[in-house]
Amino acid sequence: MVDVTVVTDASAVDVSGDLWPLYRRVFGDFEDLVAWREQVWDRHASRAGFRLALARHHGALVGFAYGYTGEPGQWWTDNAAAVLHPEVAADWLGGHFELVSIGVDEPARHAGVGRQLVAALTDGLAHARWVLMTSADPSDPARGLYRATGWAVIGAGLAPGHVIMGRALPPRGA
Repeated sequence: MVDVTVVTDASAVDVSGDLWPLYRRVFGDFEDLVAWREQVWDRHASRAGFRLALARHHGALVGFAYGYTGEPGQWWTDNAAAVLHPEVAADWLGGHFELVSIGVDEPARHAGVGRQLVAALTDGLAHARWVLMTSADPSDPARGLYRATGWAVIGAGLAPGHVIMGRALPPRGA
């Protein structure tokens, strides 16, 4: 079992201390902290509705997940709108919660950490729609995690081999 906390103020997070090293181990898509911060983190962390879930085991960071409120005019929302069927885009995009990234360190995988992160990150969200992009491969563990927690494919992804998934919440009071 891990301890999961949710942070809504990115300035309270020591990005270079443990988040960046874990991000780099999991994804490896940026060679240095400065490039990742300039191209991704700082922009995402400043968006409305930003939330970051951190999973720690005996104090060590073993997983994270983050997202924010997606709106027209943002790169991902605009590009997702271009690939989704227009009616789907109109229903799902704009004011949605966008789960941007989830990463779990290799030794902590397959122990429910991802499920705990998704649950903590989305707990209490007021957004009626949640969206993300993931692998199109149904056997991919991340895709299985999303499917098991109520997400469904709503259209093709922004890149080959990917899909956009969404989760709709019932109206409050329903």
